[in-house]
Amino acid sequence: MTSSFDTPDAEKAALIATRRQRYEQLKAAGDAVTPRVLPTPTARDGAPIAPESMRHAETIPGGWYWTEVIRRGEGLRLLNTCGNPGVSVFAWSLADPSERYNSADTVKVQWTADIRKGRVLFSDMGRVLFSIVEDTCCAHDTIIGGSTPASNLKKYGNAAERNTRDNMWLAAAKHGLGPRDVAPVISFFAPVSFVDHKPVWREGIVQPGDFVDLRAELDLIVAVSNCPHPLAPDTRFAPGPVEAIVFQLPTPAADDLCRTATSEAARGFENNATWLQA
Repeated sequence: MTSSFDTPDAEKAALIATRRQRYEQLKAAGDAVTPRVLPTPTARDGAPIAPESMRHAETIPGGWYWTEVIRRGEGLRLLNTCGNPGVSVFAWSLADPSERYNSADTVKVQWTADIRKGRVLFSDMGRVLFSIVEDTCCAHDTIIGGSTPASNLKKYGNAAERNTRDNMWLAAAKHGLGPRDVAPVISFFAPVSFVDHKPVWREGIVQPGDFVDLRAELDLIVAVSNCPHPLAPDTRFAPGPVEAIVFQLPTPAADDLCRTATSEAARGFENNATWLQA
């Protein structure tokens, strides 16, 4: 004998009710948690790196790229010595490069496009790849993406200028990866805001000497492209060099800001812990 609950409509209604109840539970738990206040920008002469903690330092010429394996617990400082309008970053998990930085998840999971000190960068598998632990300008873009031949043609009248898309493809190839392994990047030192749903570049935010420190939360393959952001107002392609410094960071404390700022970030680190223990 078949009960009324066994009908497709009844099963669907029961499933909807169960998921609605779970949603209400999660919403109530989220509403009960107050996100921590994010800190003010780091001073440009703050957070010095002890020489003995440095593992590698690289000068990335204007228009070029750099790639490196960065281990969990290491920091990557991008020092914008010339005040370039944009330095783009992409990352893959070293253990499984099919897991990679996801710009959409980084924004939607944290409920903000304002990615700055205290925020984290998520992978497409819900794990945290990088934490932003120091940040002098707090003005970065993870919506628009990096430059391309088409954007260079529009800005400079020359599609042959070096660009972030091609740089990322070249960096990926050095690790046996291809164009399909590259997704939208995050561009640091790119002060993009949205006014009436349109992106707007804010002048005067990025200054020479700005830097951002990223703490690797997994072993990562990292690529950096030193090309101007496509919305930067420069009319001449002339980016200066930036410095990439890999150094050892202290073990995060239990109340580490990036791990505790939001419940969403905390769940990302729980996913990291589960994967690392597997």
